[in-house]
Amino acid sequence: MTTRLESWRADTPGTAFRNHLNNAGAALMPSPVIDAINDHIRLESQIGGYEASDSQSSAVDAGYRDLAKIIGGDSRNIAVVANATAGFIQAMSVFDLGRGDMIVTSRSDYTSNQIQYLALRERLGVEVLHAADLPEGGVDPSSVRELLESGRGARRRVVAISWIPTNSGLVQDVEAIGGICDELEVPFVLDACQAVGQIPVDVKRIRCDYLAATARKFLRGPRGIGFMFASDRALSRGEHPLFVDMRGARWVAPDRYEVADSAKRFEDWEFPYALVLGQAAAARYALDVGIGTAHERAWMLAARLRSGLEAIPGARVLDRGSTRCAIVTVAFDGFDSRDVVRHLHSHGINAVSSLREYAQLDFGDKGVDAAVRLSPHYYNTEDEVDAAVNVLSEFCGGAS
Repeated sequence: MTTRLESWRADTPGTAFRNHLNNAGAALMPSPVIDAINDHIRLESQIGGYEASDSQSSAVDAGYRDLAKIIGGDSRNIAVVANATAGFIQAMSVFDLGRGDMIVTSRSDYTSNQIQYLALRERLGVEVLHAADLPEGGVDPSSVRELLESGRGARRRVVAISWIPTNSGLVQDVEAIGGICDELEVPFVLDACQAVGQIPVDVKRIRCDYLAATARKFLRGPRGIGFMFASDRALSRGEHPLFVDMRGARWVAPDRYEVADSAKRFEDWEFPYALVLGQAAAARYALDVGIGTAHERAWMLAARLRSGLEAIPGARVLDRGSTRCAIVTVAFDGFDSRDVVRHLHSHGINAVSSLREYAQLDFGDKGVDAAVRLSPHYYNTEDEVDAAVNVLSEFCGGAS
């Protein structure tokens, strides 16, 4: 592992400058990703944008195949989108929701998703129901079932869940939820923004209709690009986004259009091809590392970090659930999380604040207004994790 770790860090220029513990925000890109982006921008400048993308069609196609491998799907089920939220919106827009319809979600869904649910409620009269949590944390699958069964009279029911919230190391039991949705024939939309790259994903086992993900987080790709999955079941139903683009459909007659026969029906015609190729390179790099390897090491580092934080007087680790991932959230008695993050930055350590507005329900339950979020990945070292604990201990609690 030492040799591989040295290789990963040699591939990651940013490790020479920062102790980067903000992979849940945007991971440090490895050199193959950086090179793919820069090479394509250079090519566009030399031969033209359209011509450059045409010349890289094989590499673009390979990116679809590699993204499909990462989630256990097929390339025809993959759509490249601007980001995970954009993919999530594309998926939600297929359902033509209206008054009397219901969305069942969790108390820990991503803030943008929660805002969108509320917007649908205000504009269209959709009922938004939050399933209860288990005592140990995480959405209770039996509560999801109860809400769905109680709403059998609704015109349309949809389940939308964030696998891992942005504000917690919680890992939701999405396989159990997928099984319930499959049994009750209710569409299941999964936000996997924080999951892809740190958890082995198998969409066939999860049985989701849609999945949305990003390149910039644990997949270690560039910002401004992502992808989504649309199941064969969803495609066979003819589902397509509300505002389908000329890439996703053909205008075949003055009064008729036909959607693409693959998930590309969810794409826009205009692509930032340098980022598309950067995401493809990130997918290839992740497969070469091994998602299982990345998962095991990142979660080990997170467990080490939690253990160190729990020893600091006045520290309160906020992560709940029976399974916790490579996102670590902690609050310190008497300290504003933003001041703590600024102190970490002054020591060359990257972290972010997670604020109440990002998690009104979850942080309300926990009785906090903000937290410090740290998120190691497989290319981080044990020394980097320990350094962060030492800086926090000296600043917030003194030596334990």
